[in-house]
Amino acid sequence: MNTTEKKFLKPRTFFIGGNGHTERVGIGGDERVTIQTMWKEGIIGVKDDKARLDAIASKIAELKTIGCDIIRFAVPDMESAESFIEICKATSMPLVADIHFDYRLALKCLEGPVAAIRINPGNIGSRERVEAVVNGCKEKGVAIRIGVNTGSLPKDLEAKVEAGEMSRAVALAETAAREVAIFDELNFRDVVVSMKASSVEETIEANEAFASKYDIPLHIGVTEAGPLITGIVKSTLAFSTLLKEGIGSTIRVSLSSTPENEIITGREILHECGKRAGGVTIVSCPRCGRIGFDVHSFVDRWQKKLLAMDKNITVAVMGCIVNGPGEGKHADIGIAGGDGKALIFKKGKIIRTIDAKDADRVFSEELETL
Repeated sequence: MNTTEKKFLKPRTFFIGGNGHTERVGIGGDERVTIQTMWKEGIIGVKDDKARLDAIASKIAELKTIGCDIIRFAVPDMESAESFIEICKATSMPLVADIHFDYRLALKCLEGPVAAIRINPGNIGSRERVEAVVNGCKEKGVAIRIGVNTGSLPKDLEAKVEAGEMSRAVALAETAAREVAIFDELNFRDVVVSMKASSVEETIEANEAFASKYDIPLHIGVTEAGPLITGIVKSTLAFSTLLKEGIGSTIRVSLSSTPENEIITGREILHECGKRAGGVTIVSCPRCGRIGFDVHSFVDRWQKKLLAMDKNITVAVMGCIVNGPGEGKHADIGIAGGDGKALIFKKGKIIRTIDAKDADRVFSEELETL
């Protein structure tokens, strides 16, 4: 079936956070697609360690400046749940508690200003336990993300997949549909669904199948996407296909790398898909034998600073004087260098020629004039 023949439902809208402590963030509908990442470390002991708590809060604030909207924390035990509550209190960013197996952890997290609970109903246990989480979230005004992945399919659907009677992608969508039915019966509508596979094709097919039948906002991602390059390639392929079809209200690029790289990748994908406008766009040359300016180290030093700026500009970092201003002539500001010198240019016009050792200082001065 051609893409033009596919019909997908517009997702309904709800909000997470906004509980008097946490920022209110819209999900679905005409709200902008949000970017998520996951905290990469355990949080046991944070509750009683103010220095660690302050460091986490500071890091969350830094991640926000480069484009992060929501952060998910693994909560594997009760001590982590207590620490998670304190982290929620220490930041205004919407935080999500990632719960597996023990529903009581979700109930504990609801004692703090949590923005959302992520559960996989398939491993939480009985329906009564799922209902307990739903009722607790309903009382607190907290959203739920239903997470389904290829490792948690119901036995009957797994058997059909193994017998070749059903694709794994369709099984993912059917599993999500079964879980959604329970939430509908309980009249709980502040739900996000995620169906993740490590295969790009399966991820796309599962999300398309679900979006053709339900108006529930989708969190899209490729699970276990791999190391930096592999994960970026897989996520870009899956996300660009789905986002251009109007599927996906929130995203997470899952990488065996830093949260910063996940956020920056997500930000760039949304920008290139026309889902995020504004902000600083960085263009830089890949470097070659003509190199006269250390592009890589300059970008490394400046990337976070630039992405955190409230400016709608394009910045070019080019490797040589010969091509720099010409190739970057569309940029609002750019820098190139060679033979111990650096050029600062705007819209292709050289405005300053300086010693390379002064590049960062002068670049900063000119950047502030924009």
